[in-house]
Order: sequence, then structure tokens, then C-alpha cells
Amino acid sequence: MSEKRRLSLYDEIKEKALSWSLGRAEAHEIDELNILHATMLAMQRAVAGLHIAPEYVLIDGNRCPALPVPSMAVVKGDSRVAEISAASILAKVTRDAEMAALDIVFPQYGFAQHKGYPTAFHLEKLAQYGATAHHRRSFAPVKRALGLVS
Repeated sequence: MSEKRRLSLYDEIKEKALSWSLGRAEAHEIDELNILHATMLAMQRAVAGLHIAPEYVLIDGNRCPALPVPSMAVVKGDSRVAEISAASILAKVTRDAEMAALDIVFPQYGFAQHKGYPTAFHLEKLAQYGATAHHRRSFAPVKRALGLVS
């Protein structure tokens, strides 16, 4: 899906959804917990942030976090369930906006272009400038770029 289409749907989803919430885990939480546990924590935060309590939660993937309501994991849920697809759009647009904001603070890294993904350019800049507080030190490409592993 194009960025333009995601942006268009983002506003429509926010306007029409009965309730929506975004959960996140910070880089230091991912480093401390590991990516799986931090992802589960972010999902718990998203559900806790809903202003209307759901009766049931569908989760994209193959695992569900501990939640106060029944839930079910749906493998490839973002392509099979409209509500999961909508949640994925909200998350992606929000993350891309956060990367654009980081690009203003740290223009030398090119966050607006690579959106935080480990492109050759991003890894080159990591090696050149080091990591910011927004980089996950537990992520293998970051470790390699910083010379923390061979």
C-alpha cells in the first residue's frame, strides 16, 4: 500500500473507529526485555488505552499477550482481518511520523528516508556517528555497526 493511501486511510480510520489506541515499547525496553516481550507489552498498553473496553481482541501474529479479555492470534491478520489491517495502518503511519520527527533532530541519520530500517545508508551513519537513544542496542545490525560484535 502506498504512503499516500495509508495517510488517507489513517484519517478515515481514526474518524470512524469506535475506539483506537496505540501502544509502544521504547528502545531501552526492547533491549531490556527482548523484542517479543516488548511487543507483548506494547499490545497490552494499546488494549489498556482503549476508551471502550473490547469484548474480544484479535492479535496479528501467532501469540497473544496476557490481556484482561479473551483474545486470539491471527497469523497474517493484517491481510485477513480488516480491523487488524486498520490497526497496522495506524501503527505504520504513526511510526513513520515519529521517524520524520527524529530526522529533524538527527538529520545526519536520514530517518525520514529509511524509517528506521537497517538500510546500508542507515548502518553507514550508525558506524559514522554512533547510536542515539532511539537505537536498539540489542538489534544485531546496530551491534555490528557499533563494533559491539564481530
